[in-house]
Amino acid sequence: MTEEPQEGAADRYRAPALDKGLDILEILADQARGLTRAEIVKEMGLSASQIYRMLERLVARGYVMRLEGGDRYALTMKLYLLATRHPPLRRLVAQAQPLMDEFARDQRQSCHLVVPEQGTGIVVAQATPMGHWEFRARLGGQLDLFTTGSGRTLLAFQHPDRIVDTLGIWGVAQASERLAGIGLHLEDVRKQGARVEPSAQLVGVTDLSVPVLGPGAEAIAVLTCAYIDHPEDDGKAGRDSALAALKTLAHCLSEE
Repeated sequence: MTEEPQEGAADRYRAPALDKGLDILEILADQARGLTRAEIVKEMGLSASQIYRMLERLVARGYVMRLEGGDRYALTMKLYLLATRHPPLRRLVAQAQPLMDEFARDQRQSCHLVVPEQGTGIVVAQATPMGHWEFRARLGGQLDLFTTGSGRTLLAFQHPDRIVDTLGIWGVAQASERLAGIGLHLEDVRKQGARVEPSAQLVGVTDLSVPVLGPGAEAIAVLTCAYIDHPEDDGKAGRDSALAALKTLAHCLSEE
């Protein structure tokens, strides 16, 4: 007797209409100028009649808006606003923002706060120094956990015995394999209590990243300063000062 394949948890409670709506939101999230209805249909591989009613409901509920006379659709800010209403995140950002503003003013450097979300790090707050120019991370920007300073610091301050399970909860696939290549680096970061490395994304920038710890001494967020040397600064002394201030800021936010 042939056994029927077991249905996975992801397929067991399917809701096709809901799936279509979420697919539309995810497709539009990657499009800065939005898409026409025909382009959405093509991306989804469905007929126009299958998505028309769902698209109109998303417009009616304020998640999607029409552009250019109604033929092009784009996301509104509603999803972002819903996410920032989440109480723990809202409290963390509310507590962090004035301290980050003070850091940016005193150190003349920008900083940003990153939390894990769906397999990436998300920038949920940022601060920049007063002046005629600024360098900052974009609010809502997604950062790779395995290649950025903020991402690696989040990983470094997870309990080594639980990190694979934690990443599974965060939505990271093949966590063991991806961690294998950076295991020694994460151990060094954990021992040092911070990560200080040249940016892998920008030349001339040094990433200073420190963890914000939760009750279990695991990182619930990371503060990162993308440190830029000013012509009049003593490079190492300036970076050391910024790192010390960033550690103090993180300690104020931690729940140790």
